[in-house]
Amino acid sequence: MTIRLPGFIDIHNHGAVGVDVNSASAEDLVRVSEFLATQGVAGWLPTLVPDSDDAYKRVIGAIDEACEKQEASTVAHARILGVHYEGVFANSQMCGALRPAFFKSFTGSELDRLPTPHKGAKMMTLAPEVEGGIELIRELTKRGWVASIGHTHADVATLDAALAAGAKHLTHFFNAMSGIHHRELGVAGWGLTSSEVSFDIIADGRHVAKEMVALACRTKGVDRVSLISDSVAPTGLGDGTYDLWGERISVLNGTTQNERGSIAGSVITMLDAVKNMLRWGCFPDDVAKMTSRNPARLIGAELLDSDVVELDDDFEVSLVRIGSISV
Repeated sequence: MTIRLPGFIDIHNHGAVGVDVNSASAEDLVRVSEFLATQGVAGWLPTLVPDSDDAYKRVIGAIDEACEKQEASTVAHARILGVHYEGVFANSQMCGALRPAFFKSFTGSELDRLPTPHKGAKMMTLAPEVEGGIELIRELTKRGWVASIGHTHADVATLDAALAAGAKHLTHFFNAMSGIHHRELGVAGWGLTSSEVSFDIIADGRHVAKEMVALACRTKGVDRVSLISDSVAPTGLGDGTYDLWGERISVLNGTTQNERGSIAGSVITMLDAVKNMLRWGCFPDDVAKMTSRNPARLIGAELLDSDVVELDDDFEVSLVRIGSISV
């Protein structure tokens, strides 16, 4: 029996095939887009980690140029759908693999200096407890950004204030946030028990145990869950040692680790996440929601009927078509 799914939307992707979004040229971004298309991805948000203002400006220029190249391309590619800034305003105690040296607080003007692409969605992952965090969420919401809570240790009162200000999503659920304790709700518990809140999650079995992925999806309901790759530059290259974000990271048996001992993103694709979820017993219709409809709805992206992924009984790819082009 063939499993037919819509093309995937990846809202959290730092790169692949040796390309890191933070240092990418337009040609690099196009190369990532072409690789992602082979993995069933129809659209993606290049995701930036904290960096210098000059780096942001250069990368946003590369995104604009890559979008122009895609419009003229006759090669199958995952459409660049905007930009995702992860952790510019984050809690340094929950930095994960991010670089605290580039973290900022919000005093009113920082957002004006943050460049954005000419077209597409704008998403930001932030910790609401940082200085000016709630006002930042209000400003992001007013300007049409998707404000997502992450890299945070916020208490429930602060999380409630963030929700009221417009932050209704959580980034890479369970990771880089306080967990659940029977006497302390934590960020994760707040996310599961707040009906208005959605989240995305990394279904690689390493960032989150497969049983916890299943529990979170069942508790929240698949209509409010999106799958992400959180892919980094070594994705598609295999095990080895790589330079990333100013340090060396290792990839061993599909798990990343930086020099500080933290997981440094994933090396899965959305296709890998889909296969995992199906093998873990998730229904194809629910997978379709979590990989396509939900992330597209979150960022206001259009889903095209012509974007199709087909898998066989063993969950191996039998067809990928992006637009009118079969990959």
